[in-house]
Amino acid sequence: MAGMGKRMRPHTLTTPKPLIPIAGKPMVQHIVEDITKVCDEPVDEIAFVIGRFGKEAENNLIAVAESLGAKGSIHYQDEPLGTAHAIMCAKECLKGKVVVAFADTLFVANFKMDSSQEGIIWVQKVADPKPFGVVKLDNNNVITDFVEKPQEFVSDLAIIGIYYFKDGEYLRRELQYLLDNKLTQKGEYQLTDALENMKAKGTKFTPGKVTEWLDCGNKDATVYTNQRILEVYKNKLGTSNFVNTNSNIIQPCFIGENVKLINSTVGPHVSIGSNSVIENSVVKNSIIQTNTKIFNAELANSMIGNFAEFSGKTNDASISDYSTIR
Repeated sequence: MAGMGKRMRPHTLTTPKPLIPIAGKPMVQHIVEDITKVCDEPVDEIAFVIGRFGKEAENNLIAVAESLGAKGSIHYQDEPLGTAHAIMCAKECLKGKVVVAFADTLFVANFKMDSSQEGIIWVQKVADPKPFGVVKLDNNNVITDFVEKPQEFVSDLAIIGIYYFKDGEYLRRELQYLLDNKLTQKGEYQLTDALENMKAKGTKFTPGKVTEWLDCGNKDATVYTNQRILEVYKNKLGTSNFVNTNSNIIQPCFIGENVKLINSTVGPHVSIGSNSVIENSVVKNSIIQTNTKIFNAELANSMIGNFAEFSGKTNDASISDYSTIR
């Protein structure tokens, strides 16, 4: 999760992308909670490979790991040298059973992982596989090929960015081989090259399938993901301590601590961070972050940052922290 999140600007200019809230929790917290749920045994350690996010962000990540009964550790990737290089930034953690996940991949699943498998690569059927890495399967449901962004149809099973390895030390050796021999694709060390080498040596990779795969690659995708997470977990998203003055809440919504709703209609599919105020407004299908004021507004399909102010009418706002638009 060391990338700069350029497609999510302006929000990632002040908040690392994995810490952007979705339905009241940082994106990365959803990911690690969902992974620990599907693992068939306790998770000992959660290693976060990050950029230089600052001590507060690092402490928040450690707290996320500890809340799940795991040790948290921080590792830095200072150069964007690819997925294999990123994983090796936490190489000391590659021992025993390992799950690797990319930080903008949220998913909905209802299963337990079979950790007796040699390797599992989670996939999801997509309508257009051209933008993705995909896998091909044989008749025994074993992966035979990894194909990156196929322009001709070979498979519609896209790799979603979550991987299980029974032998972390073996993975580490294969990744180290790429680095030692400077085996790159367009200047980057790629995990798929290690997977190909492992497969050639006889490792059997099987597909894991999720009910739903949710992307947070840009503002629109993130707002949609917020909508879906609110829908999926609506019975588990109790609203917090907030003030409601003559306002209508259309569920599902997430409302943070000390929010004030005044003469407004909020929802469906709205997440509001703590200490924000919404007055004389209609807000739907949007993410409002903390300490923000929305007044005399009609707002939809939008993301509003922390400590911002907005009034007006829009169906497509993406407003940074500390901005004022009237």
